[in-house]
Amino acid sequence: MKNVQAVEVEIHKIMEGNLLETTDQVAVEEPLEIQIAFSTATGRLEKNIAVTMRTPGNDKELAAGFLFTEGVLTDPSSIQQITHKSSDENRILVTLQENIQPQLPKTDRNFYSTSSCGICGKASIEAIYCSKVYPNEKDGLRIKSSVLANLPEALRNKQLVFKTTGGIHACALFDMEGIVIMMREDVGRHNALDKIVGASFLKNALPLNNCILLLSGRASFELLQKAAMAGIKIVAAIGAPSSLAVDMAKEHDVTLIGFLRNERFNIYSGVERVIQEA
Repeated sequence: MKNVQAVEVEIHKIMEGNLLETTDQVAVEEPLEIQIAFSTATGRLEKNIAVTMRTPGNDKELAAGFLFTEGVLTDPSSIQQITHKSSDENRILVTLQENIQPQLPKTDRNFYSTSSCGICGKASIEAIYCSKVYPNEKDGLRIKSSVLANLPEALRNKQLVFKTTGGIHACALFDMEGIVIMMREDVGRHNALDKIVGASFLKNALPLNNCILLLSGRASFELLQKAAMAGIKIVAAIGAPSSLAVDMAKEHDVTLIGFLRNERFNIYSGVERVIQEA
């Protein structure tokens, strides 16, 4: 099912009191096992890092983004290659350069995260928090309210899988003029963001400190943490933020916007970056 993001299934539908046999398009959900291979004192070692439930496609980006936002890797040059294992599309191996050591968490993860939870499987509360790669620095970023108001429509126009299934999340990266730089869809909102971060990481394009991140749903803690790890300073969500997401935004000087729809939005942090227009 390589890179297939939606499949047709047979269903029964009730319409106007009648039972009909028809078909429907549903988003594909498959597990992806992420492994890394690296040098040890006794030779090369392959280690399972995580299994995440994802929509196939952009798997190399997902693996790279996951390893970066989890703090396992910080430099794209440390990666020798990323390949699917044999003919198994649901296993991916990130091979590191000789003598490069991954920053494996001090507390083990239970190697499983669902499409709805990006921090499931963490073994402790301390393991939830990752150290930032890029320091907080003063910036002169300013975004017009009119640009923000146009972002949801620009995202919808790019969401091809959502249009056919109605059951998939999206993240999009915009420049400060509201032009789409990159968009990724996935059944897991955290996976969609990891794909964007991973694509940027592999291109050595981090930090993303001159971009706007738009989330198709709510703004949760793990999404704000991943955004902060990637150096993103403006995060907008069509849905609501959580309390911990607001705390994370304030701690890392991120402008956080929620309920972005119908030319209205709430600013939960970093109001000084938003230029209000009549």
